[in-house]
Amino acid sequence: MARIYNFSAGPSILPLPALEEAQRELVEYKSTGMSLIEMSHRGKIYDEVHNEAIALIKEILQVPDEYAILFIQGGATLQFGMIPIAFLGSGKIADFIITGTWAKKAYEDAKLIGQAQIIWDGSSERYTRIPSQSELRFSSNAEYVHICSNETIDGIQWQTMPDTGGKPLIVDMSSDIMSRPVDWNTVSMLFAGTQKNLAPAGMALVIIKKQLLEKARKDIPVYLRYDVHAKENSLYNTPPTFTVWMTTLTLRWIQSIGGLPEIEKRRDQKATMLYSAIDASNGYYRCPVEKNSRSKMNVVWRLPDETLEEKFVKEAEKAGLSGLQGHRSVGGLRASLYNAMPVEGVKALIDFMNNFMQRNG
Repeated sequence: MARIYNFSAGPSILPLPALEEAQRELVEYKSTGMSLIEMSHRGKIYDEVHNEAIALIKEILQVPDEYAILFIQGGATLQFGMIPIAFLGSGKIADFIITGTWAKKAYEDAKLIGQAQIIWDGSSERYTRIPSQSELRFSSNAEYVHICSNETIDGIQWQTMPDTGGKPLIVDMSSDIMSRPVDWNTVSMLFAGTQKNLAPAGMALVIIKKQLLEKARKDIPVYLRYDVHAKENSLYNTPPTFTVWMTTLTLRWIQSIGGLPEIEKRRDQKATMLYSAIDASNGYYRCPVEKNSRSKMNVVWRLPDETLEEKFVKEAEKAGLSGLQGHRSVGGLRASLYNAMPVEGVKALIDFMNNFMQRNG
């Protein structure tokens, strides 16, 4: 089997050992005579997989006991609406820092529910930087502050979380979950779609401070109630068992290579290599993002013209480098360097980039 290097932003590359383990156990799980994804989610066998995933998340991210770890269907997009339904409501205010497409989508949903207020918007600068702390003015009566820690489309990332002055900070970490430690003194809630660094699509990981959880509304449809998911250990209804299983296998792989410290080491190596290649091209490749705001997960760059960009993508595909076309809303090129992307994949991309520049420069 010849696997290519998949730089897609999501669904995205997953660890090969996790995929191979799922392949071995898919039809018959641990000599039970059937697949795990055919079993009851109330049974002991699935329960072990489910609880292992939660335990591994707690261990890898060092989640304090005062937080609940939840699995909720619908991905991160459902959270855009579920959060304001739970915490905003009529007459309440939430602050939004708009650093790109995904923060803006969350804001658009929230303003349908309550008073969503934009306190900083990078659209006039084409979302090329993260704001400084001095640029942020939080509402004195905000119920929470919402940010997206890493904007997949625009290639910008918060290197440190903003100081909200004690107001609950809710962070969309869909594209950099499990790639960095979480400052639990700052973050009251985070959520992440699974299809980038954890598993196939279909679920969001939610980690929420129990103190914030207690404030969530209870007079709403039951599936939208965070307290119900916490009380039922994310088993109120049938969970996406395959996605949970793959999450468990991915987390086992993270532990097997050395945990988060090793992930961070590889992350920094891959990002440094690729940005260095871009910056060394004398302008042939150009990253539009300010250097101190550059994402370590999604590297974006441009070529001298769109014709060359189209040619780059086509030739890269033939060379076994897939998913390098930028998002349709912004164009250009993008390489997603998620946890499962090996250093060798980035080396192969850089070799191709140098060769392409020599032939088309």
